[in-house]
Amino acid sequence: MIRRPFWIEELNNAWRNRHLIWLSGVRRSGKTTLAKMLPNANYMNCDLPSVVRQLEDPEYFYQNQPSGSIIIFDEIHRLNEPDMVLKIGADEYNSLKILATGSSTLSATKKFRDSLTGRKTQLFFPPVLWDECLTEFHIVDLDRRLLFGGLPEFLLSKDKSLQLFSEWIDSYYARDIQELFNVRNRTGFLKLLHVLFMQSGGILEITSLANECGLSRPTIMTHVEALTIAHAINIVMPYYGSGKKEIVKRPKVYAFDTGFVTFVKGWNEIRETDRGLLWEHLVLDMLKVKFGDVYYWRNKDKYEIDFVTKGQGKLVNTFECKINPEKFSPKAMHRFREYYPEGENYCISPHIKTPYKLRFGNLEVIFTSSVLNFSK
Repeated sequence: MIRRPFWIEELNNAWRNRHLIWLSGVRRSGKTTLAKMLPNANYMNCDLPSVVRQLEDPEYFYQNQPSGSIIIFDEIHRLNEPDMVLKIGADEYNSLKILATGSSTLSATKKFRDSLTGRKTQLFFPPVLWDECLTEFHIVDLDRRLLFGGLPEFLLSKDKSLQLFSEWIDSYYARDIQELFNVRNRTGFLKLLHVLFMQSGGILEITSLANECGLSRPTIMTHVEALTIAHAINIVMPYYGSGKKEIVKRPKVYAFDTGFVTFVKGWNEIRETDRGLLWEHLVLDMLKVKFGDVYYWRNKDKYEIDFVTKGQGKLVNTFECKINPEKFSPKAMHRFREYYPEGENYCISPHIKTPYKLRFGNLEVIFTSSVLNFSK
């Protein structure tokens, strides 16, 4: 079992703020394995009928848990009334630390009539981060991470197994989409998923998707929402606010994992021209974990920033993704800072061992391989 110290620390930090954590990420991302790494925890697999029976009386269950203990509800949406179980735990038993896991946000299922606003901390659990590849998984070959993807079983397999990817897609549809969203048109839905993975990193065009997949615009929009809630895709909205020729409506869409991008494209190796776009996916995961909401920026003069995050007050941080930091150009950042002067600028490159700063006129840029250790 490969330890995940970054995520153990994230959980412990979250429990310092609230004693209920909702940990969500796609299936087989390692949520269960991570949960079982917590020492002396009471692990409850909500797929088991015996566990379901125990939790039919949540008060009695909680009363029999030692004060200060950790309770894990894995796949809690399997219960008949999961929101009641969590609500009682959050409101009445604050000496316990509770971790609930699922493949989607709480809004994915009608079983959650109460979204537990103000009672929980939400943590997004992505595929294996690049930092973890280097430090915990001992994978230093970027192309391997890009080609195989970041689901632990896939990443650690000797060869890229096409069957693993096909089985994951079938399971994702059956257990996350059909069951939670009642989607019945399997062919149309999987066609849409395939096209979105093919177009990963590009602009989300609803009309074009409808024509290509043979589905109506409303159906495409409903499916895209389901895929976002169930973490198969990431929608990145444009950042705007100055009113000066900025793109304000055209979102980008990213597949949740580079391995599935290479799978649907039939790649057996990473081409030089594709490495940069795939690296953006890994940077996006880091930014989502660190900052939550992530945007991109483009204006009508075709200046573009890969990613933007909001800080406190008027602070706005910019991030450019480069495989080779020597190819970084400050032009887009200079233009962006004419509109938004406050914030930090980063060039994220995978093989920088020690962060450093460079100045381009009045623009200071931090060059680093990660943002996980930087303050928000």
